[in-house]
Amino acid sequence: MPAIMDYQPVVVQAVPGPGKTVYAYFSDGSIRHVNVQPLIKRGGVFDALADDAVFCERLTVLNNTVAWDIAGNRDETRCIDLDPWKLYQDSPAVADPLNPAA
Repeated sequence: MPAIMDYQPVVVQAVPGPGKTVYAYFSDGSIRHVNVQPLIKRGGVFDALADDAVFCERLTVLNNTVAWDIAGNRDETRCIDLDPWKLYQDSPAVADPLNPAA
């Protein structure tokens, strides 16, 4: 039986990246580069993220993951948030884009 992962992914910071991507900073110190373009292409609830201003200005951390506070009131039940497990497992780990020495 495979070992169960003990780490519970928790996003502590989210920074917009180029081309509808997000740098997700996790509590274990890793940084994942998340491509949000496929979600935006699916439409539906993700349509709002096609707007560059919404994508960058409403990006935050809610529910311990990457989220967009669409209403602007920090209501954790009324945001667009992404599954932290999926982000952690499916997005590549990268060097800190905010650290010029990295």
